[in-house]
Amino acid sequence: MRGFLPSSIGVACAAVLALPAALPSGALAATPGHPRAGAADTSTGARPPAAAPLPSPGARALPAADGAVPGSTQSLPLPATADRSAAPGEAPGERALTPREVRPFSLVGVVWEDPDAHLEGRVQVRTRSIATGAWSGWQELETHHDDHGADRSTPEGAGGRGATAPLWVGRSDAVELRVTARDGHRHQGVRTTDTLPEGLRLDLVDPGETPPEDAEPTPGARPVAAAESGGANAPLHAPEAEQAVLPELTREETLAELAAARAAEEETPGTPGAQGAAGPEQRAQPFVGPRPKIVTRKGWGADEKLREKEFAYTGAVKAAFVHHSATGNNYTCAEAPSVIRGIYRYHTKSSGWRDLGYNFMVDKCGTVYEGRAGGVDKAVLGAHTLGFNSNSTGIAVLGSYSSAEPPKAAVNAVAQLTAWKLGLSGADPKGKVTLTSAGSNLYAKGKKVSLHVISGHRDGYSTECPGVRLYGKLGTARSASAKLQGR
Repeated sequence: MRGFLPSSIGVACAAVLALPAALPSGALAATPGHPRAGAADTSTGARPPAAAPLPSPGARALPAADGAVPGSTQSLPLPATADRSAAPGEAPGERALTPREVRPFSLVGVVWEDPDAHLEGRVQVRTRSIATGAWSGWQELETHHDDHGADRSTPEGAGGRGATAPLWVGRSDAVELRVTARDGHRHQGVRTTDTLPEGLRLDLVDPGETPPEDAEPTPGARPVAAAESGGANAPLHAPEAEQAVLPELTREETLAELAAARAAEEETPGTPGAQGAAGPEQRAQPFVGPRPKIVTRKGWGADEKLREKEFAYTGAVKAAFVHHSATGNNYTCAEAPSVIRGIYRYHTKSSGWRDLGYNFMVDKCGTVYEGRAGGVDKAVLGAHTLGFNSNSTGIAVLGSYSSAEPPKAAVNAVAQLTAWKLGLSGADPKGKVTLTSAGSNLYAKGKKVSLHVISGHRDGYSTECPGVRLYGKLGTARSASAKLQGR
């Protein structure tokens, strides 16, 4: 995902335990008492050396706001690696963390201070599984994550820090990391490499556990209009906030629900219903697909204390941007809620966004999840496509699809979700729409751009997202979505 958007870090976690055993790079640590302690490295056959306790290597911990919350974030500074040709303490093109034991975590990402600085290089991590005691191979973190996020003209996009895409690694208790700047090499004994951003650190996210079904709901938040919007400001339906799952509706039931919302809107002037008022053509022939089953924020266990309390809305949803989360494909569908909680915590506490960036998420089994808070049938302003967050909705398929083929169930779910969501505002999934750019690396601020109603992230920003494999399936999704709308 290539881009230039600010992200930020705000670390929230309980006190960090002392981190024992910084081992030599490449060595495999084994936790004493672990069922696989002392097991051989399956990649080399070497038996790891014993770990000797050491002082904490500098993990920074801050107490969680408002007391204990599910999950936590550990933040580990990345010191410069040894470089004999560089001045003392300087190695601009390299950073590393030697293998070390940490508190349990499941998702990782690298963040840095300056949102306008870009990590032009390679970030690799390997982790040790709590379940097996085995180390993973080296995995890549996608370094260009700043194309996901809030437009700079909004309060949310005005500050923050830089960040890579997060990577889901599963329940782990040890980590090793290496960061190398692009084109790092030596010429006549002198390093010729881009300097890495200042203040690099590794965030290790524990997504926490799903709250019990009978947990007390968080009181409703006050809705506020988004900058540049003037759009729907209707509050979140109370019954929706209480449910863990919104059941699937038939097309007839969906049409009846839409008609009821519009009738209520006409009875209360100035209070827009779902997606705002429809034009005469849409009122005469409402092309809308059946609402798919949607797992709500309560259903996937969102800790509502992490986000800002206010909601932000934009105008009617005219387009949908499809993304991949770039968090890897090593998750099970049962783990999807945990993956989403990890991304949510990373977006709010590490990237510094007001809430989860995406409006919806879809897992590999085709389950649809509510993303950013404010109402699934509302035009909620997201932070997903730099330059085109207004009048759009962002849908992220969990996984990485630059080389892996997206599951058919996920593509079908994107079609079903867009048939319903875009239908609420009368948008044709097979059509084109003109949007005004808020500024991206493809389109200057204020430029009017013709885009597909269902677009990939790369259509509005020069980025790899949503991965070439998923991007190649958007034509199929457009046709299926339009058919579900009855077109």
